[in-house]
Amino acid sequence: MAPPTISSAPKITIAPTPLTRESFSPYGTAICPPLPPSVNTIPTTLPSYSSSTTTSPRPVLANQSTALKTSPISPLQDLYSSSQCPSGIKSEPRISQFSCFPRHLRLRVRETADIADEDVEANEVPVFDVRVLERHPYTTQTFIPMGLSSGGDDKEDGDGGETKYLVIVAPSLVGTYGDATVYGDKGDNSSGGDGGGGTRTSVRDPPDLRNLKAFVAHGGQALTYAAGTWHAPMVVLGRKRVDFVVVQFVNGVAEEDCQEVLVEEGVVVEVGAPEVAQGGRVRKSRL
Repeated sequence: MAPPTISSAPKITIAPTPLTRESFSPYGTAICPPLPPSVNTIPTTLPSYSSSTTTSPRPVLANQSTALKTSPISPLQDLYSSSQCPSGIKSEPRISQFSCFPRHLRLRVRETADIADEDVEANEVPVFDVRVLERHPYTTQTFIPMGLSSGGDDKEDGDGGETKYLVIVAPSLVGTYGDATVYGDKGDNSSGGDGGGGTRTSVRDPPDLRNLKAFVAHGGQALTYAAGTWHAPMVVLGRKRVDFVVVQFVNGVAEEDCQEVLVEEGVVVEVGAPEVAQGGRVRKSRL
């Protein structure tokens, strides 16, 4: 069965911001390098990351004083039993690997009034259309990129393009039910590809699309989605794929391990400069 399509989705355009511990804290945990990439000897003063919104433990010396250990850096939560998931089936830890390939973006004219014809191309920006959101109601989910450098120096083939990934999240409207429609498996979700009007349904704790947020992460950052956080599947920018190690709990019941909703056209992330979608990965559009 196709996932339900959220009814009356707002038409919004958002701009992403850099992924930081503070900015991502309402949705989970951003895991960032404890030191700048240029630091290659044990520092005399150990870093600390306490702030008004997040607190990370102070690093300690380890491995015969040749390493810094910071622990714990992110929660690993199993809520299947404590939340009494409907099936009652016990969960188990799972480590998976996702090879995420670069996404195709499309060029859209920036929403600026009175653009002269000769200025249209200069006002085009690559955008990503958010069409699917998912959540894992009973487990955290941690994504750890492999083989990418820690910020700024992950260059691709000498052309100056850094591999980054886009993180898109939305809070849950806890305690509410959202109207939705389940269309047939043929065609797209917005037109009722089964030739009919679809079947009306509801989504428990639906995503709050009006408070959708987007973050840009570099190769030296990992992240943990909090249990129940709605998020888009990972969006890799640039030319190269990113291999992620993914850590979570599962119990094998599809609707308890992962819940999905489809989003009607109009929820857009304005990624930024055209060069972020290198290698011809931009599709022209005037929409």
